Amino acid sequence: MKKNLLKYLEGNEYPGRGICLGLSPKGDKAMIAYWIMGRSTNSRNRIFDPIEGGIRTVAADPAKLEDPHLIIYNPVLTAGETTIVTNGDQTNTIYDFITGGQYPGFGFEAALNTRTFEDDGPNWTPRISGVVSHKTGSYKLSILKSSDGNPDSVLRQTFDVPQPVAGEGHFISTYKQNGNPIPSFAGEPIRVTIPTGDASEWAVLLWEALNNDNKVSLYTRSIDLATGDMEETIINKYDAVWEEEK
Repeated sequence: MKKNLLKYLEGNEYPGRGICLGLSPKGDKAMIAYWIMGRSTNSRNRIFDPIEGGIRTVAADPAKLEDPHLIIYNPVLTAGETTIVTNGDQTNTIYDFITGGQYPGFGFEAALNTRTFEDDGPNWTPRISGVVSHKTGSYKLSILKSSDGNPDSVLRQTFDVPQPVAGEGHFISTYKQNGNPIPSFAGEPIRVTIPTGDASEWAVLLWEALNNDNKVSLYTRSIDLATGDMEETIINKYDAVWEEEK
């Protein structure tokens, strides 16, 4: 059953980091969204900063950065005609495998076979990842997670959508909901409605739906499947104290 992602997010205090991939209502654009949330001061001290082909996370206030481990990475990179989006430094692993050409057609899976969930017990936060074709809009989603909190057992699940449907997409997040420890996302990626083909409009809708206390940053990208033209939007909750120095 297809769900309304906005209502789902409004009713979920802490899904953690999330990825949504799909097609615009007209089926002419691939739609990508990624956001981060945080409960600790260190996790909240972040913004999305644009780089060539994507974005990186950086500390909003470097003086307050306690531990860059697991929170500073490139969430989005572009590898030729493929967009890569993840919740950690596995973005670069996937990029290297895809551009290296050693596993034609299977670089995504091969890259993630070298990785596991995050080493932040007792949560053992899953690594979630996605890739999108700029030509067809087809996409894959992956989650690497512990088996019921067992740090010695990893589950690797890949969800392949070779023929996406106009106005629909799939959503996956690191967590099912808030908790202590936080329960990992379970089951298949959730089938959702993609309400617009405008990256900026979609960003605003998603941002307003996320929990106000825990949301940190959000990014959206639309890709015109006919021309390859891209539009991107970044929303950051916190201001960068170093921005004037850039």
